[in-house]
Amino acid sequence: MAAEQTKLAEEQRAPLLRAPASAGRDTAAVAGRGDAGGFSWLTLLGFAFLTFNSAMAIYRSNGDAAAVAFVAFSYTDLVLLFCCLRWFEKEVPGSATRDKLKVAVWLLTTLLTVVFSYKVAAIMPFPVQVLVWAMAAATVLGGFYAFFLHREGKTINQTHS
Repeated sequence: MAAEQTKLAEEQRAPLLRAPASAGRDTAAVAGRGDAGGFSWLTLLGFAFLTFNSAMAIYRSNGDAAAVAFVAFSYTDLVLLFCCLRWFEKEVPGSATRDKLKVAVWLLTTLLTVVFSYKVAAIMPFPVQVLVWAMAAATVLGGFYAFFLHREGKTINQTHS
């Protein structure tokens, strides 16, 4: 039973769209991966879409410095977040670099959560503002727990092993 739990924990840690090492080129092609640096056409399309939408939001802001700063920060944060996640997946589990990338991922997601919560709360009535900030706090604290406090592979009831 412990071996099954360990295998399940390893499968859950595997990236969702990465083709297994035992899979052939057919599986990689289905996932949309090319041979150029490991980026899929779907990833490139997503970044092109993000870049286009960010540029259009800046263009439509009519020179509003706050709107431009929000879009530029959000775009930069998302790009850095995706880069850090990619580097995190490539690192050896337990390495110091992986731990630093975990901190970077949590900080970037926290910043993005705070910025979006601020924008949403700014247009809401006070009771909804409280709810928005409570949800943001729960998200940030939940992420902190999941990244830094929760230990994988441990079960609450170890007596059945």
